[in-house]
Amino acid sequence: MRNGSGTFRNLIAGAVLALVVAMPAGAGFGVGDALPDSLGKDRDGNELSLAAQHGKVVVMTFWASWCGYCLQELPILESLQRRVGKEHIEVVAINVDKHYRDFIALRRRLKDFELDITRDANEHLADAYGVKGLPHMVLVDKQGRMAFTHVGYSEKSLPNFVNEINGLLNENVVAAHAQATAR
Repeated sequence: MRNGSGTFRNLIAGAVLALVVAMPAGAGFGVGDALPDSLGKDRDGNELSLAAQHGKVVVMTFWASWCGYCLQELPILESLQRRVGKEHIEVVAINVDKHYRDFIALRRRLKDFELDITRDANEHLADAYGVKGLPHMVLVDKQGRMAFTHVGYSEKSLPNFVNEINGLLNENVVAAHAQATAR
């Protein structure tokens, strides 16, 4: 990496637990494929779409209230989105809890989060993305195409995750943001 992105690397490293295993894309989606447009409904009942995020890196994470790693991941992804900026990264946390009360209880706890929290109780999105275990993350490039899919966490894979995010973001945007936050 060049010098300008070293600050961003430290920013991400301080805010992100890395993902362990790059998994093959599920259910017919491969790297570079266009993805379903619907991301579920936000807390106000508005439909979220991938098309509306065009030009941003989208981080979709499938999670449930009973998944300990998922609950550790959500604040980290929230911090990432706040630091890099919602104009550059959109985090969508897609809940797959069967019971609505579990989802609502956790969403209330996360009420101050800026990331979008949607629900996929019937698991149509989870099935479409081949989710077999949680947490399950899909990184989407600025054109709405699948870039990476991950399951699990490890400190050892942090450099790989940072490189993936940097590769999806425009380095000029990353360097400008890093300089602005250093002031």
